[in-house]
Amino acid sequence: MTNNALVKLQDVTQKYQTGKKEFVAVSGVNLTVSEGEYVALLGPSGCGKSTLLRIITGLQKPSEGNVLYRDRPVVGVNPYATIVFQTFALFPWLTVQQNVEVALKARGLSADERTRRSLELIDRVGLDGFETAYPRELSGGMRQKVGFARAMAVEPELLCLDEPFSALDVLSAESLRGELLELWINGGIPTKAILMVTHNIEEAVFMADRVVVMDKDPGRVVADVIVDLPHPRQHKSPRFVNIVDQVYAILAGQTQPEYVEVGTAPGEPGRTRALPDIAIGDLIGVLERLLKMPDHTADIFRLAEELRVDSDYLLRLTEAAELLGFATLAQGDITLTPLGETFAEARILTRKEIFATRIRRLPLFKWLLRMLEATDTHRLERNVILAALQLDFPPEEAERQLDLIIEWGRYSELLEYDDSSGMIFQGADVAAGSQV
Repeated sequence: MTNNALVKLQDVTQKYQTGKKEFVAVSGVNLTVSEGEYVALLGPSGCGKSTLLRIITGLQKPSEGNVLYRDRPVVGVNPYATIVFQTFALFPWLTVQQNVEVALKARGLSADERTRRSLELIDRVGLDGFETAYPRELSGGMRQKVGFARAMAVEPELLCLDEPFSALDVLSAESLRGELLELWINGGIPTKAILMVTHNIEEAVFMADRVVVMDKDPGRVVADVIVDLPHPRQHKSPRFVNIVDQVYAILAGQTQPEYVEVGTAPGEPGRTRALPDIAIGDLIGVLERLLKMPDHTADIFRLAEELRVDSDYLLRLTEAAELLGFATLAQGDITLTPLGETFAEARILTRKEIFATRIRRLPLFKWLLRMLEATDTHRLERNVILAALQLDFPPEEAERQLDLIIEWGRYSELLEYDDSSGMIFQGADVAAGSQV
């Protein structure tokens, strides 16, 4: 690895305006990627990883800060960088060879040169014999190989990968990771550095030299972890496990005082805490598994392996357990609280009562219940609540938060929802209690 910097982000901030509300996607990001480096941008969904890729490649201009490529400001599309997306992004009416040649034609290469270079790359990624096949004839892994070949056809100095393996099945993803690493390590791809976005912790540690860890609300860099392990890396080796465990601990964080954990209500000063996007049944499953562990404690990394769940989703489940007071997090471990033990051991109706008690203390539910109680009928239209949530969340996130509020409220029987009319109203017991 050399010290020749390709990309430098200096105090980069990206803001979005929705109506009168301003949302900060990423804030004050500083990042350098040098020649010879394979860097992974790792973090939960919504932390701005893909936004940074678009900024680096010149597809998006940041609201604040500087973007330099070889110490020169990036103006417009960066001609030295290209992106491989997670959704393949192939033209279905073009053959494999034609898809690869698209980028070369845009660069003005002759037909003979396009043919020569595309066939060479198709062979290099292991698709020799499929030149005339159409995308519909290929497996997911093969389609993504076409995406790699097309990106490498223009010989980019910086190859950006936006979760390139996330749309693949487990075996295809594992195979393609190994093949990409082989090409990179052996100099089989014409690129000087790779910057990969992922939310998969093991994938980041398996492939990258550095793992830049991000957090959200707003998106920011919280750690830069060096992965000083030789290739090929062994998932079960103690050093590999230690680094993965270290990254889990950074992302999971440590349980804070309750007033910090729960945040504030919409319209109030401070951060409105979003509900983690999880299924309640999955949360119950995690808590029941912890109940069987010695001291009701588990290493989060090993728990992910045991439950065979995606690391990003498990971290959302641990966040939910922490938010509800069912567990505490510290140094990469999760431990059931006495309340969590009671919940995990309880029968169905008792669980609902405990869950209702816990979400009543969350500012988001306090806010909604107050609004419902202030109406004569104790009900509100979904669109009214959605409009209020959009003052604190971007539109897509506001929709997701409202769906979660309804799901959690229905499970706890605090809320009811009529999908046909779009009306949200208090559960029968809650409404009766408010009239006493």
